Amino acid sequence: MNFKLVISYLFALSFILNISSVKAESGGEEFNAGDMIMHHVMDAHEIHYMTLAKGTPEETHLSIPLPIILYTPDNGIEIFSSSKFHNDEHKYGRYIMHHEKIYIANEAGELDLDAEGHASNAKPLDLSITKTVAGIFICVILMFLVFGSVAKAYKKRPGQAPKGLQSFMEPLILFIRDEVAKPSIGPKYEKFMPYLLTVFFFIWFSNVLGLIPFVGGFNVTGNIAITIVLALFTFFITIIKGNKHYWAHIFATPGVPGWLLPLMIPIEILSMFSKPLVLNLRLFANILAGHIVILSFMSLIFLFKGMYGPGAGFGVSIVSMAFAMFINLLEILVAFLQAYVFTLLSALYFGDAVQEAHH
Repeated sequence: MNFKLVISYLFALSFILNISSVKAESGGEEFNAGDMIMHHVMDAHEIHYMTLAKGTPEETHLSIPLPIILYTPDNGIEIFSSSKFHNDEHKYGRYIMHHEKIYIANEAGELDLDAEGHASNAKPLDLSITKTVAGIFICVILMFLVFGSVAKAYKKRPGQAPKGLQSFMEPLILFIRDEVAKPSIGPKYEKFMPYLLTVFFFIWFSNVLGLIPFVGGFNVTGNIAITIVLALFTFFITIIKGNKHYWAHIFATPGVPGWLLPLMIPIEILSMFSKPLVLNLRLFANILAGHIVILSFMSLIFLFKGMYGPGAGFGVSIVSMAFAMFINLLEILVAFLQAYVFTLLSALYFGDAVQEAHH
């Protein structure tokens, strides 16, 4: 079978499902592009595909429910399916879900909402498996399967040319070693290779997974909590592995006059903390922006349909689909590029931490 034809069919199917999802969720209500986009990019307690007949008694959710895990001092841990909230009040027992956040109902069994629609009720400790967490599990399982298979192939065929999946992964592993770790870190690169390979492939797998809507539309690295944790891993490894020269450069700054140190030391400390912030925001913003742009082009179809009629929606759909598919193809490159940039910057920070003083 022609590989390019298969890829074309997959892209077409993904966009059809995306558009169907947008159309189904709008139901008979006025289409709100902002709400639709935020619903797709934010975390959720289920893997939602579409809502049919929204706002009618026949309303049906096509989704994969995920486990809700809540803890309160009174009742301890409670586990149930997120499908329990699929009712008019989004209520199950004493819990109410409001904008994907779970609250404990008041004595009247309701939420206390202010003028802006924010709830002031107490919250249980939410340990649920959300869509983002499910995406992380899928990425981790994929990595175990892929690298387990590659490791098994090396054991079976030691010293021989790679075959199959092994031949695809080996150049990427060597690329991280020879083009990222060695030049950036130097002779001590080997101790950092496990982390660099792990973070590169995790980000890459997560980014690609987010480009396949019919799998679940996961937005793992478009979630700032995930990128913060990844950046903190790099930060803590840097400061733990930092040698005497690294800390002397921050707190003593060789070659700088003593009278200038009170100014330079705060700047160096600020620089040390700004590095993980830059790592976090760069990855988060680039991945989130890609999802928003694709969904924005799709929203144009329904916005024009609502303003000017079905003919305008159909006419705009040709251009919108073309641009959305182009952005989706571009995001495949961005998926790899952002994984590479995060890994490269991490390696550069490690290199600064372990390099010896120049004499």
